[in-house]
Amino acid sequence: MFLLALFVSTTLALPQIHHPLSDEFIDEINFQQNTWKAGRNFHENISMDYIRRLMGVLPDNELHRLPELTEFELVQDIPENFDAREQWPNCPTIKEIRDQGSCGSCWAFGAVEAMSDRVCIHSNGKINFHFSANDLVSCCSDCGYGCNGGDPNAAWSYWVNEGIVSGGQYDSHQGCRPYEIAPCEHHVNGTRPPCHDSGSTPECKQACEDSYSVPYRKDKHYGQKAYAVSSDVKAIQSEIIKNGPVEASMAVYADFMHYKSGVYQHTMGKLYGYHAVRMLGWGVENGTPYWLIANSWNTDWGDNGFFKILRGKDDCEIESGLTAGIPS
Repeated sequence: MFLLALFVSTTLALPQIHHPLSDEFIDEINFQQNTWKAGRNFHENISMDYIRRLMGVLPDNELHRLPELTEFELVQDIPENFDAREQWPNCPTIKEIRDQGSCGSCWAFGAVEAMSDRVCIHSNGKINFHFSANDLVSCCSDCGYGCNGGDPNAAWSYWVNEGIVSGGQYDSHQGCRPYEIAPCEHHVNGTRPPCHDSGSTPECKQACEDSYSVPYRKDKHYGQKAYAVSSDVKAIQSEIIKNGPVEASMAVYADFMHYKSGVYQHTMGKLYGYHAVRMLGWGVENGTPYWLIANSWNTDWGDNGFFKILRGKDDCEIESGLTAGIPS
């Protein structure tokens, strides 16, 4: 029985027979493995081009990978379970799930989410600065193509060199430049307006909302340095323990779209693109080690917007494309 369970949980990725949004495909995912539960997140008739667009990490981003830190000491006593939300309860952005809307801006979201967390963590909870995804996605010309994809490495470099202003979620009127792209209902049983295949990159306006009292230039916050994080598991854990959540790039296969609970590992389906997310912890569930991740597809997707993915096997390249930095 143990050998059977081990075989099922470590099944090699299988070919995709059914349509990626069909009930048959979801049923097959659940039949082939036992570490996670697949269910319907997206409407069956939604455009696959729209879903591809959500995965906005440019495929050549690894060519521009930032250098790793040359001097970095590993934490010796790494706990079996770690959740940044519990470690730093006075930092509200760590608990937040944002919504990138119909825009391939995940590369910017993963960056500003981790930056926001780190400013709070490094100030011992005294500074809560909500970095603007809108400012980064619209003004960083070196990052790529805005809503048509970008490079997380360049996003972190932009933070160091140019700075990023504050900005809350869509229609929040919080901060200098709140997100301009409305959330939409790409999931089931939701109340948002329907999604469209295209979401235009916002204009780079170097000015704050009229209701915000701080001038644009004075509202910019900067990074002290930006760097890549080693793919070694203990190095990743040490980085998160010391400095907070990191941005991770991952390969997205058809089965990932249907994640509901448990520890995801790629089981079946073809590659659809590369996606940026925020890694904020780890643990072990039913004997399977995992990373704890925040997505930016709103709280209707997955486990209230979060997911767990197999740790230690570089599943979906989750350990190969980590980026971070230290706030000024």
